[in-house]
Amino acid sequence: MAIPITHEGCSDRCGPTSIPFPFGMHNEPGCFRPGFQVFCNSSFDPPRAFLAFDSVGAHNYYQILQGVSGHLPSLDTAPELPLELVDIAVGEGEARASGAVSSYCAINSTDQFLTSQITALDEYGPFVLSAARNVLVGVGGTVLPVLVNSLLPYPGKQDFLPSCLSDLMGNLQYAANGSCATRGCCQAELPDNNPFTYFAIIFNGLLWNSSLYTDSPCSYGMVVQRLFYNFSTLDLYGKEVLPKRCPRGVPFVLNFAIRNNGGVNSSSCPRHGQQPPYDYACVSHIDECKGTEYTCDAHSICENTPGGFNCVCKSGMKRDATGICQETVRRIYIAILLVPALIIVPILMLCNQVWKQKKFYEQNCGPLLKDAKNIRIYTKRQVKKITSDYHDIIGAGGFGKVYMGTLEDKQKVAIKKAIKVDKERKKEFIDEVIIQSHMRHKNITRLLGCCLELDDPLLVYEFLARGSLHDNLFKHNLFNIPVKARLRIAIGSAEGLSYMHSSGERTIRHGDVKSGNILLDENMFPKVSDFGTSSLLAGGKANKAEWVTGDKSYIDPVYMDEGIITQKNDVYSFRVVLIELITRRPAAYDDKRSYVGNFVQACLDKRIRCFIDNDVTSEEDIELLEKLSAVAVEGLKLDLEERPDMRHVEQGLQSIEIHAYGDHKMNYGESLSPTRDDVALLKAPTN
Repeated sequence: MAIPITHEGCSDRCGPTSIPFPFGMHNEPGCFRPGFQVFCNSSFDPPRAFLAFDSVGAHNYYQILQGVSGHLPSLDTAPELPLELVDIAVGEGEARASGAVSSYCAINSTDQFLTSQITALDEYGPFVLSAARNVLVGVGGTVLPVLVNSLLPYPGKQDFLPSCLSDLMGNLQYAANGSCATRGCCQAELPDNNPFTYFAIIFNGLLWNSSLYTDSPCSYGMVVQRLFYNFSTLDLYGKEVLPKRCPRGVPFVLNFAIRNNGGVNSSSCPRHGQQPPYDYACVSHIDECKGTEYTCDAHSICENTPGGFNCVCKSGMKRDATGICQETVRRIYIAILLVPALIIVPILMLCNQVWKQKKFYEQNCGPLLKDAKNIRIYTKRQVKKITSDYHDIIGAGGFGKVYMGTLEDKQKVAIKKAIKVDKERKKEFIDEVIIQSHMRHKNITRLLGCCLELDDPLLVYEFLARGSLHDNLFKHNLFNIPVKARLRIAIGSAEGLSYMHSSGERTIRHGDVKSGNILLDENMFPKVSDFGTSSLLAGGKANKAEWVTGDKSYIDPVYMDEGIITQKNDVYSFRVVLIELITRRPAAYDDKRSYVGNFVQACLDKRIRCFIDNDVTSEEDIELLEKLSAVAVEGLKLDLEERPDMRHVEQGLQSIEIHAYGDHKMNYGESLSPTRDDVALLKAPTN
């Protein structure tokens, strides 16, 4: 049974956003702690969550300041608006909100128009801007954004102004995609000793380059979650490009805690080592050991306590009758004991490490994989260097954390744990590595190598900056993926799967096709990834599975109910991904398989427009998604013989693209329209 995230009788969701305690709906007394009120606006579809801003301790809001530089209107005329909540992580004491991209755009060669968001968090409330999880980013041919904590020059107010500079000196061609390294994009850290509760972005107009105003008229600034924004040179060209691409803003991270003056005493915190209750939220207090007032001597250590501190004697010492910390053992005896240990112990540890690395190498099929083509075997030391001692965690896979790394040639890589290789899974692991090492296609994520000297082997992949299609559709949903880009993602993914299905005598069934396993680079170019459940099929023939694996939200009913392994399983799963691209609603599983069933029924009833993503408003785009819907439902037939293969799917998607954006016309046949009897998901599942 799932542990509740809020009190009984309290709402725990607003649309797709979970609302865990201490957060709660502002109109449900007793469901939230003061300052954590949430307003759920049901006028949107789906509803959106906002921080309440009209209550005591919850006056969090933003204002948009707009005007010609040098003639800005008074901020008093700008309305106060609520901050939108993206998601909440109570365990980390974090919440993500969205903020507008500030811009500084040329009207002509001499005048500029400023649009800046001013964000105000309640000074006595629970929220502050996270210095560790956010950065200041500037984008432009010549840009110097400044993060200020006041728009007025009060003494002591503007005591630290984070800023960064990117100046291409009129040479836009020198800009490069990827990191913000001053070539079209710059980045600055936020101060961790002076958290912001009020902040805005202004621009240094003295650096304005009038020669760029026709080609690159705008500069941009934003406070954004670290690693969220990936610079693209396309962002330099055109007016208000970034605000248009991010109409709901970009996410930034807020830290929260219940303050001592918020009506909760520090005694309500559980003691160290005790399990807190599920509705626990931490209480902040001052760490007296960080101040200069305590007087512990050189032989003792300061230990912070609620409301004070203790001076604790260092190890090997105890306090005598006079209260002074004295040694309990003579230093000479300690030296006699420690010197041999300091020599012998490292030698034993080194020998043990070498033995363990050799054991893991053999356990993880090293002797069988050392001669494999197209793959490099990395040592444990090499991987540690590549990942900078596993410093940068960029996600979590099915078996553990995923790390960012950099090879000697500066290529970025993603390194993730593979399955634990025991006797039963040796063949499965070897198959996964061999399958991926032979995959050479522009729409398939490349496996570059592996490290076998650890208990759990590591796989080294090429890095794709934008992450998974699932995250871009549903977690990073402040970005609205254009319909043309969605079609290109569908075509590229289909090409990758089609290649897998027809690349040789022993073709490959992916086995876990879903939006989470389609990765995107900085240009939204798709690559199929994660071959952990792939199967080799001799001559493309079907096999029988002993047990069913995969995500039930995408799994083929024929495979789930009958255990039949075939490439046509991937065709079904890919159609579910197409539905996600069309509707921008995440796939979900229930006993009636209603996610796909409802979509197909809407196709049959000629009301598919009700399911299309609400943010798509262009008639041309809506018609394209209607045609994409026809392709999606075609692969949902129960009879595997009647279900088309991936090559047919690829051709159908390419025909839509030619019809929409090319000079050739296509004739979409009646065969793409489903009938009520051949749609698998409109039938009750077999037992």
